[in-house]
Amino acid sequence: MPPPRGPIHRRRRPRRRPDTRLSGSSGSLPGGVLFKPLIADPRWPHFSATWQRYIGDAKLKDAGSATFGESFSFYRVALGSGLWEIGLHAAVFAVFNLDGNSTELVNADYMVGIPLTYRYEGFSAMLRVFHQSSHLGDEFLLRTSTERINVRYESVDLKLSYEFGDLFRLYAGAGYLFDREPASLEPFSIQYGAEVASPWPSRAARWRPIAAVDVQNRQENAWSADVSARAGIQIDGVLLTQNLQILFEYFTGHSPNGQFYRDRVSYFGIGAHLHF
Repeated sequence: MPPPRGPIHRRRRPRRRPDTRLSGSSGSLPGGVLFKPLIADPRWPHFSATWQRYIGDAKLKDAGSATFGESFSFYRVALGSGLWEIGLHAAVFAVFNLDGNSTELVNADYMVGIPLTYRYEGFSAMLRVFHQSSHLGDEFLLRTSTERINVRYESVDLKLSYEFGDLFRLYAGAGYLFDREPASLEPFSIQYGAEVASPWPSRAARWRPIAAVDVQNRQENAWSADVSARAGIQIDGVLLTQNLQILFEYFTGHSPNGQFYRDRVSYFGIGAHLHF
């Protein structure tokens, strides 16, 4: 028997809802961030304390590096199939000379910025405007008679990231400096990297091995590569919501410390990194 004629009623597919498993809730002060921290970026806002051993450097041998800062989300909203967020990046990046009598401060960089972030499933993007300024420590300046450079600038950058589950991540981006001092600073830069985590975390201890590499090329340095590599373990659920990373690190390239941006350095070290 042929089917009856008449209008065909098609079942409407349910609209895909934004994935909030990795990013918390929506609204004001939702907790968490949509764009996950870049593990190997030497200038990512978070809390850390690291011992570093400089290789063949005239200014430093044993150094302590401390970062005080974090990324916060002010407001998050679901639009379409994704999530949008506006927040705050703020941090102080300090380096101390551990071989001196008073553990003198060598360099401190201050950064504050406003990131606008989008996330859809494993893809995330962050457009950020930020200010950074650099300062020499008084004791280091008096002892070494180092010429102080007034380094400060505003910058805008865009970073794109894709996560393949919880195991692998690729990211890339570009930046531009404006209102910069010294005015001779070349403005363009690119950044890219990868992160990998073990697929076999320890359920009892909540830890897993991780590794990351971050590469930055700046027009100021004739596009030579500044390479930062870190590897170690990540412990989840420290202080309820944070994760703690114990990482070995290696860096080679132009110094990430603002007053010494012209100097080529290499160092290795080990440190603790806390992310909210």
